Amino acid sequence: MPKTHPHAEATYRVITFEDGSFGVEVAIPESHPTTVRSFATEADAEAWIADHRRRVESQAQPGGWFRRSGNRRT
Repeated sequence: MPKTHPHAEATYRVITFEDGSFGVEVAIPESHPTTVRSFATEADAEAWIADHRRRVESQAQPGGWFRRSGNRRT
């Protein structure tokens, strides 16, 4: 049975902090949300979301998730 990437169903929300910086709240079903910080602009936070979604999507492809890096010892 194929595994689903843990972030495949994540939702993202840009939040503003009191100091004027921005963060991204990442919520995964059945898990506590986490906040990625700190971005100088809202556009930077939105770009991080788009990049993260692309990475999750590419890792969800066959052979993409949990690939080992480097040489495998035998």
